[in-house]
Amino acid sequence: MAWFFADDEITTEYYTISGEDAAHISRSLRMRAGEELTLCTPDGRRHDCVIDEVTKDSVRVRVLRSTVCEQEPELKVSLYVALMKGDKIDDVVQKAVELGVYEITPFISARCISRPDGKSMDKKIARWQKIADNAASQSRRGIIPRVNPCIDIRDIPRYVQNVEKAVVFYECGGDRLRDIIPADCRSIALITGAEGGFEQDEIDRLTDRGVIAATLGKRILRAQTAPVAALCAAMLLTGNLE
Repeated sequence: MAWFFADDEITTEYYTISGEDAAHISRSLRMRAGEELTLCTPDGRRHDCVIDEVTKDSVRVRVLRSTVCEQEPELKVSLYVALMKGDKIDDVVQKAVELGVYEITPFISARCISRPDGKSMDKKIARWQKIADNAASQSRRGIIPRVNPCIDIRDIPRYVQNVEKAVVFYECGGDRLRDIIPADCRSIALITGAEGGFEQDEIDRLTDRGVIAATLGKRILRAQTAPVAALCAAMLLTGNLE
């Protein structure tokens, strides 16, 4: 069944889809009245619908049944990813959304080679959000994870104050994830570095503010591999890959 996201909660029998989704339904998928699709809403519910009418600019659907969306993991993962060269973060965003990330925040650290100006950064954020949108639909997520504006690494402690655990993955070693993440953990921040890793003073600044330094094993992972590996491990340790 085709899978889409509504901007608002659905409280009536009929709902009208417009914009790019309507065009995709009518022109790309060539769906017609009588065919079924699923809409997920920000309140965490999925709505199985039947198309009632297709016009040039909109698709009206009738809600057949509404239930709690079971696709979302119980663990909310906020992923902080250092900027990388080229289009490496494109793949990170796609895979992270498929695996269940809650939100993604790019950041700049001392060893980041990529340092786009404001206008270029805005374009990158928009592209990554589009990738997240498509990945959420493909993997049948209950929500579309948000790609946040880029921040400086020095600001991360302020952003992770409200999560149960905040973990930075350091190439020079740290605690084992199994010793950090309890099975009943419900919110976590995972922080991974750029191609050159982290400066020691960056790690010290983070750990002095409560972030835990952790390891992903004895092998050195590429910058685009580490966030995906960390996310998989966190999901597995909390029972969200079962």
